[in-house]
Amino acid sequence: MTGQQLQEAGRGVSDESRTREAPPEPAAVSTVAEQLAGLLAEVAHLDEVPLDSHFFDDLGADSLVMAHFCARVRKRPDLPPVSMRDVYRHPTAGRLAAGLRDSAPPPSRPETPAPSAPPTAPAPAPPTGRPHRVLCGSLQLLAFLGYAFLLGAVTAQGYEWISAQANLLDAYLRSVVFGAVLFVLLCALPVVAKWLLIGRFRPRRFRVWSFSYFRFWLVKTLIRSSPVVLFVGSPLYPLFLRVLGARIGRGVTILSRGVPVCTDLLTVGDGALVRKDALISCYHAVDGVIETGPVTLGRDAVVGEVTVLDIGTRLGDGSRLGHASCLHTGQAVPDGAHWHGSPAQPADADLPAVEPARCGTARRAVHGALLMLTVLLVYVPLAVGCLDVLLSRLLEGSAALKGGGMSVLYVDLLVVTVVVFFGGVIAALVVLATVPRLLGRLLRPERTYPLFGFHHTVHRTIVLMTNRKSLTRLFGDSSCIVHYLRWIGYRLSPVAQTGSNFGTQVKHESPYLSRVGTGTMVADGLSLMNAEYSSTSFRLSPTTIGAHNFLGNRIAYPAGGRTGDNCLLATKVAVPLSGPLRHDVGLLGSPCFEIPRSVARDSTFDDLEDGSVPRRGLASKNRHNAVTMTCHLLTGWLYFFCVVLLFSLAASKYPSHGTVVLALANVVVLPFTFLYYVLIERAVTAVRPPEPLFCSIYDRRFWRRERYWKVPSETYLHIVDGTPFKSLVWRLLGVRIGARVFDDGCALTERRMAAIGDDCTLNSGSVLQCHSQEDGTFKSDRIRLGAGCTLGVGAFVHYGVTVGDGAELAADSFLMKGETVPEHTRWAGNPARPALDESGGAQ
Repeated sequence: MTGQQLQEAGRGVSDESRTREAPPEPAAVSTVAEQLAGLLAEVAHLDEVPLDSHFFDDLGADSLVMAHFCARVRKRPDLPPVSMRDVYRHPTAGRLAAGLRDSAPPPSRPETPAPSAPPTAPAPAPPTGRPHRVLCGSLQLLAFLGYAFLLGAVTAQGYEWISAQANLLDAYLRSVVFGAVLFVLLCALPVVAKWLLIGRFRPRRFRVWSFSYFRFWLVKTLIRSSPVVLFVGSPLYPLFLRVLGARIGRGVTILSRGVPVCTDLLTVGDGALVRKDALISCYHAVDGVIETGPVTLGRDAVVGEVTVLDIGTRLGDGSRLGHASCLHTGQAVPDGAHWHGSPAQPADADLPAVEPARCGTARRAVHGALLMLTVLLVYVPLAVGCLDVLLSRLLEGSAALKGGGMSVLYVDLLVVTVVVFFGGVIAALVVLATVPRLLGRLLRPERTYPLFGFHHTVHRTIVLMTNRKSLTRLFGDSSCIVHYLRWIGYRLSPVAQTGSNFGTQVKHESPYLSRVGTGTMVADGLSLMNAEYSSTSFRLSPTTIGAHNFLGNRIAYPAGGRTGDNCLLATKVAVPLSGPLRHDVGLLGSPCFEIPRSVARDSTFDDLEDGSVPRRGLASKNRHNAVTMTCHLLTGWLYFFCVVLLFSLAASKYPSHGTVVLALANVVVLPFTFLYYVLIERAVTAVRPPEPLFCSIYDRRFWRRERYWKVPSETYLHIVDGTPFKSLVWRLLGVRIGARVFDDGCALTERRMAAIGDDCTLNSGSVLQCHSQEDGTFKSDRIRLGAGCTLGVGAFVHYGVTVGDGAELAADSFLMKGETVPEHTRWAGNPARPALDESGGAQ
């Protein structure tokens, strides 16, 4: 099936980058075509490649082979560079040579120049050395321990003050007072720290591990750990950002949990909207240097879901940025324009909008006040009550310990933790099947409701209750996931059970409007966008994915997505909202373009779909997955039991040492957590560590990989983001990581298959994924980053990739499997390709 282009490449990034030779003249096209055919024959191990043979349909090549072919072409100075987008647009050697000639960039710059980058800041201080890293790490460790000790001591003192009152009403009132004071203190702490340590953020550059960086990191950590983050999507959140120095207009709605750090550099106009999973930090790191810069959203601007706004970017008044898009440094969307893509470019059609509703200042104020009262009058006393029950059991246990009844203590704790942990799972399933369904009857699809009213509260309650990451992780990558999703309201019937219908990360706005066709398989990170928003209103709409599709990783699927049956949606693809209904094709990139639905290599195991092999394989897989789920639950329970035991032993010293011992126990929890989960992961990979694979999903080696993904936890790793301890933990988990690596929040799916060189910079939200699944085929290979590489914010690196020394991958880029990035080059886009400099050549 011939790949066809749907939309052109993003502005400012060129697939047809030319750094060495001018494009061939018409007379030389045949010569170039023959040279390209000869290189492909070498890469694909073929005797001959006819100039008119289709790369995928006739020659049986796949994207991995063609990525190696592109890398081989880039090493030839006598040939123009080739990107994967070129390959899909021109899938024969003859057409590719002609296409490279026709798509040569003009010698002059476009008529509409790109927006200028922000003023150049002074050069940063000289590189920091080992003493700086040691000092910075020591200060960060002290900050961790001090915060944990202080929080534990204050909580213990507060509990002691509350429990001293025997009267139930007085105890309730004291819990409300204590909760309010603690909430205000935790909210005020990052504000005070920001103004004392930083003052106002300004565009500047400073080295990581310097004292300036430590102050920046401390403020960032306090801001992102503030309880106000729990109020994202409410009118209270913009108020918090204003107090931190952000210039936030009236009627602004922010739904993203990606909290801005350099708030003084954020300007948001009246009536603007920021959808969920948007990354707007107002800083990034490049080559070991933190760079801060402004981000401006004009009046009534809309930022779509799963987007990245790098520093030095701007959305004009009334403009819109579509989902799965990115603004690179220096980009600006004109007033009233609709852009999409990574990097963004003008959209072919207007992006969908929701009609506004009446939602004034009074409505927002009442909603914020009611929300705060609910937290203080209901949630805080409830938490205090649970703490009272827990501590009373701990104190009883400490009494038994003093009496020599160690076995009594263990049995007591075992019973309590088993009932609470496993009973909590059962109770959650019961609640999810009842309460959200009853609430869902109060909402009607395709009807517009105002924000911050009764219906919006009902909708937010359903979203919070049904998006349980712990349960999705438990049931994902197994046959149980389809039953769980049906249980909470998904419409999946009829189901073609594969044992891997959905991964461990699936989320939605409304489970009752989520429909997936038969035979469709989803890898991981699917987000169903059942709700459309304006800054004053929202509307629920059904989101339907066709039958016999395969969806890769990190896909946001909107209501009204123009894909039908038998489609391949590649990782990080921007699902189209306009144009014809696509079927029997693949879609790749942002903005997307067509690729073959499947290739010969990915069809290697299609014969398993016939006969008795899949039934036997599925039964064996189900048994293996059941053991994996059991291990996941047991490791979670054991961690809970150990933490409770730790506080029980501390409680035994409580009468003599007071709250100090409980505070110390709170400090010990942090290193214990790291030690526990490192040992768990080491145990899972001790016999058979992850290795390159090409196999069926019914292969036992794939089932072991699923166990590796599910049993060890990764969430604890984010605690040490931006510290030297992150590299230490990566080494303990088997990553081959060099010295002086700065990791601000990178995710590694297969730790032992990644190699990271010295002095690399890994930005927040970046991903190194050493595997891919397409239908029933699983593929996995190693990733190698050379010394001094930089991965931008939200960048995604696929398996089998080699990145040369000093190379940079721009924000939100998707580096496809098998690519080889030359040394000291800059790549950008989805899919990534060499970026252009001001003269039109590759950087």
